[in-house]
Amino acid sequence: MSAADKKAAYEKFENVFKNDLIEQILGHAKKYKLPQEYQVWFEKSLRANTLGGKCNRGMSVPDSAAQLLDRELTQEEYFSTATLGWMIELLQAFFLVSDDIMDGSITRRGEPCWYLQPEVGMVAINDAFMLESAIYMILKQYFKAHPAYIDMVELFHETSFQTEIGQLCDLLTAPEGRSNLHNYSLEKYTHIVVYKTAYYSFYLPVALALHYNNIATPKNLKQSEDILILMGEYFQVQDDFLDCFYGTKDVIGKDGTDIQDNKCSWLVNQALKVATPEQRKVLEDHYGKKDDADVAKVKALYDELDLKGKYHAYEEKVVGELKDMIAKVDETEGLKKSVFETFLNKIYKRSK
Repeated sequence: MSAADKKAAYEKFENVFKNDLIEQILGHAKKYKLPQEYQVWFEKSLRANTLGGKCNRGMSVPDSAAQLLDRELTQEEYFSTATLGWMIELLQAFFLVSDDIMDGSITRRGEPCWYLQPEVGMVAINDAFMLESAIYMILKQYFKAHPAYIDMVELFHETSFQTEIGQLCDLLTAPEGRSNLHNYSLEKYTHIVVYKTAYYSFYLPVALALHYNNIATPKNLKQSEDILILMGEYFQVQDDFLDCFYGTKDVIGKDGTDIQDNKCSWLVNQALKVATPEQRKVLEDHYGKKDDADVAKVKALYDELDLKGKYHAYEEKVVGELKDMIAKVDETEGLKKSVFETFLNKIYKRSK
């Protein structure tokens, strides 16, 4: 797909939210006599926190639905699946507003975090709740008569809980400003990335497409889950690698700060697994510190331990496993190998 085609696809998806869904959400709020000045606040929150991202999760719903049908979507089908996609983007917005407060983050998408914007402060907590509530309002508005309505409601609830479980493990394993490497392990890391990222970023879009097309079965949902959760784990390992070794704004759109932020990343866990007592001491003395000299010490140790080589070996191994799993997908119940191949092609060897 050319750059122009990608831009057009993005704008088409974005317009569903801008031209239709915002009005629906605000219309629902008006039923409860929300004063006009606070309707303006709510709209500002919706636009600031939901628009402006890459929309990869949301756009995966219509893309997956079309691949499952093996044809282009009708206008009605596109609007419906894009609407489901925007529910994922609202879920993402709810998570990010909350996460930024918990982490004490400063910027998001090049702007001050929502809670740091003028006059917002801790009102952002309630704004986050409203972003989440908008999911279920839209779902009821557009899909109450759909045969899989309750399945989709339950899927959003379950995915939200899974993500919150992952966030809890992340917050307790690697609290901001308090480095405790004894608390880290690859098992905890895997739990964090599977539940905090993989379910809502990879499994949720495909599961929604299966339910929308009325072809979701226990078998094809399980096959999808097995492939997409492993793919989501690979994606996060890749993100950790890029954050450290290529974490500059011109490459991945942000400065890499996992070392400074004391993150329970794949790299630090790999280092802890093989470090000598002297090398571990380097991590204990310098990991989780904000000073550039401390970060440089950690990166030098990563080079010494050849973590780049370990990452590339991991990547080839896991991609081989994913290709084998995709090859075994049973297409007799409506599932398509191409759905997973598209996801994998987007992330394999990515640099941003």
